[in-house]
Amino acid sequence: METILSSHSLSPLLNPKTCSTTKTLLSPSLRSNSLFLAKPITSSLKKQTSQSLKPSSPIPTSWFSYAQQGLAALALSLALNFSPVLASGSALASEFDILNEGPPKDSYLVDDAGVLSRVTRTDLRNLLSDLESRKNLHINFITVRKLTSKADAFEYADQVLERWYPSIEEGNNKGIVVLVTSQKEGAITGGPAFVQAVGENVLDATVSENLPVLATDEKYNEAIISSAKRLVAAIDGLPDPGGPTFKENKRESNFKRKEETEEKRGQFSLVVGGLLVIAFVVPMAQYYAYVSKK
Repeated sequence: METILSSHSLSPLLNPKTCSTTKTLLSPSLRSNSLFLAKPITSSLKKQTSQSLKPSSPIPTSWFSYAQQGLAALALSLALNFSPVLASGSALASEFDILNEGPPKDSYLVDDAGVLSRVTRTDLRNLLSDLESRKNLHINFITVRKLTSKADAFEYADQVLERWYPSIEEGNNKGIVVLVTSQKEGAITGGPAFVQAVGENVLDATVSENLPVLATDEKYNEAIISSAKRLVAAIDGLPDPGGPTFKENKRESNFKRKEETEEKRGQFSLVVGGLLVIAFVVPMAQYYAYVSKK
């Protein structure tokens, strides 16, 4: 037994190429007792295999490399899934990117929804830059397609104001106007100096009239420009230009009134009666003329 379980006798078993050679060297008596020897040989192989793997430890290294590759693939998949992309292929900022990037430096607008024209951008920049130079009030307009982090536009507008201008001194004369195109709603918030200059009435009217009414009709350019002009007029002390109101679309009924039905029925009877008379009288007259000639 000790000779069979030695390391020299087990080396062919570990090498599949020399397995056939080992079988030919076994004596007939050993072959007959192969069933009896199978169990101890297997146990000894397990012990030697576990002992030989401990110093080299290739499995933990391989497992660690697989884990690194899996984490890298997961990070790449999350980056591709959660990064919004424009139809043209260029990256589009999300609501979180707007918070992290801060206020725009070269303009007063962050058109994340991509709904404003070049003319609107230019007019808005000229209007708001003139206001800031005269009144020292800065207003930023933001358009987003959809909100996922906040319940409505008001919460998101407050979050933008706090993130962009964390101190009271920084946000005192700042205003934030948010338009959510998918939800057809808007919100306005700002620091104490901005709110006092505009007034609560104009702020509420702009939020309830200019932004949602025009956004419902997908007139986003007009919604932004009319809101900016209304805020500037309030700051300058000019009369409120007002805003649009919801149009009540009254659909006309397709059913005719009783008088119209009776009138149409009388006309139809006259036409049918005339056709019947012509259908009978004309052939009879032609027949009478034909017989009278004979």
